[in-house]
Amino acid sequence: MPYARLTAVLALVALVTAGCDAAATPLATPQVCGMKVAVIGPLTGDSADLGGNIRSGAELAFTQYRKRHPDCPAELVAFDSQGDPKQAPALVQNIVADPKIMGVIGPAFSGEAEAAGPLLDQGGVPVVTVSATRTNLSQRGWSTFHRLLGNDASQGPAAARYIDTVLGARKAFVVDDTGAYGRGLADEVAATLSGKVVQRASVPPRQVDFSSVVSQIRSAGADVVFYGGYYSGAGTLLKAMREAGVSAAFVAGDGVKDAGFVRAAGKRAAEGAVITCPCLPPERAARDFPGSYRAEFGRDAGTYSAEAYDAASIFLAGFEAGHATRRDMEAFVDAYAHDGVTGRLQFTPQGELVDTAVVLWAYRVTDGMVVADREIPRTRPSA
Repeated sequence: MPYARLTAVLALVALVTAGCDAAATPLATPQVCGMKVAVIGPLTGDSADLGGNIRSGAELAFTQYRKRHPDCPAELVAFDSQGDPKQAPALVQNIVADPKIMGVIGPAFSGEAEAAGPLLDQGGVPVVTVSATRTNLSQRGWSTFHRLLGNDASQGPAAARYIDTVLGARKAFVVDDTGAYGRGLADEVAATLSGKVVQRASVPPRQVDFSSVVSQIRSAGADVVFYGGYYSGAGTLLKAMREAGVSAAFVAGDGVKDAGFVRAAGKRAAEGAVITCPCLPPERAARDFPGSYRAEFGRDAGTYSAEAYDAASIFLAGFEAGHATRRDMEAFVDAYAHDGVTGRLQFTPQGELVDTAVVLWAYRVTDGMVVADREIPRTRPSA
């Protein structure tokens, strides 16, 4: 074969081989270099632990992405809402105004998600929240909304079944913090427990005097107390209950699944408390996520860290696929159907996880640690 023809054949083989490698390991295309994803939630304030967990999980995904694509960076930008619905809209306006922001991980809490959702939808910004569980968030008609865990319509009844069948409650007292998340979850629990709820009470966030509610719990003869809200208020309430000699079992939702709950209640008072969550125990996440997280941050992953890693990975996969507009990224997220470290990542037309992906867990405080206790079986309506 003439030398020139041989050279041409070898060049063609090299080109085909390179194309196969590119198909096997997608690389970011030039037009998506320098794009951003925002994370919004409480990074300071009473609930900063939960917001920090989300940011760290997302940061791990971005760190790994930058190692794969050192010449085509992507940036994670953080917006501190302190979990306050009043602060979220102004932050979201800044997000919408930045044309390089292709998606949002968050908002973290249901109240701020309610306030921010219309603005993000109008701006066409794809949203994947990993922690806002109020059921009706997916029923507002927001085309950009997605949720990477079960909502209160799945968590509330599961918590109630645990209270009824595992704890054998006879008289349940339900407390909420008046917020979109806390009251919504408490409503679901109370509706499922029905006749076993002897009384309800609402305590505004950041209230430190729980003496009146504790007196009501004692007078009602409650054997189980359910709290809908976040870890600071839950810990303060439980501490007050135990100091007053109230021994009723204590159950709360996913907003309480944090070491901050144990700090607020005190290790002794928190012992035995039960926390439900539609989130995977981070130590059970796939692909050595626990080891990678520990190596990166020097500590174990916390609540919502693995879910945030998966949310970030969806957007980063969109960058790798070359999506450089919000409209294209939204279509990519809508159609996404792959396994993540927390399970199957696939959304319904309303933005909820597909039914088979929603798993609920009960956690128990043991020796000052919030540890996985058992998976709560789901019940389904009869056909």
